Amino acid sequence: MKTHVTLSLVTAVLLWATAAPCQDKAKVHVDRPLATAHPQDVSSIEGIVRASYETISGGVGVPRQWGRDRTLCDPHMRFVSLSKDPKTGKVTRSSGTEQDFADHADAYFVKTGFSEHELAHAIHRFGNVATVLSSYEGRETAGSKPPDRGVNIFQLYNDGQRWWVLSIIWDEERPDNPIPQELLPKK
Repeated sequence: MKTHVTLSLVTAVLLWATAAPCQDKAKVHVDRPLATAHPQDVSSIEGIVRASYETISGGVGVPRQWGRDRTLCDPHMRFVSLSKDPKTGKVTRSSGTEQDFADHADAYFVKTGFSEHELAHAIHRFGNVATVLSSYEGRETAGSKPPDRGVNIFQLYNDGQRWWVLSIIWDEERPDNPIPQELLPKK
């Protein structure tokens, strides 16, 4: 298992986004056009999680699918990232809206060709609500950084018509925080 103690790319982007002064945030605004959700994206728990990974992934120079991403998310959706300083052990939390995330991640994702995919998942559902623990691996196309890994926790709900993402919270894999065996791909 390859792990490293640097911040994951996605965590670093979100930390930067939430720490930047308000006037800097106004400089970049990514258009997230209003679109109709693809039925295969929102008709199942697996479909909405898969679509979430697909919307932020792509090669160098490939625009991200922010309009499609918008169709997956409740208007009050939040991203929350946790990271731990390897020297001090201090845990840092950063959070933002889907628009915050798009505004601050887009240019870097397009420049580096960032892609993220699911390794495995566990679904816990009760009626019209669900939590999905989804282990992931993310990597840049440009560069030689080892892949980032961790676990995304999706909070979802079904309004009787379709599934919605209410939040995604994640933590990174580290030597002191390995991905649980049940969230690793079956060999």
